[in-house]
Amino acid sequence: MNAHWLGAVAATLTTVAFVPQALKTIRSRDTRGISLAMYLIFTAGIACWFGYGLLLGSWPMIVSNAVTFFLAATILALKLRHG
Repeated sequence: MNAHWLGAVAATLTTVAFVPQALKTIRSRDTRGISLAMYLIFTAGIACWFGYGLLLGSWPMIVSNAVTFFLAATILALKLRHG
């Protein structure tokens, strides 16, 4: 397995691992247990990883971070709206 495919597997696993919690939060709208500071920092970090992936031309980084950014930004918006 070359490094590109290892990156693709890692990106897929970490993104898919985030999906169940994101869906639960989106469905329930319950954000009381979520730290606003953590999600602000996390979402900014994901945006940076996305940009880094663009600079490298790494499709695993681009796709996984685009999906994760969308989910994290949605949760962040819910946190800001519902507290």
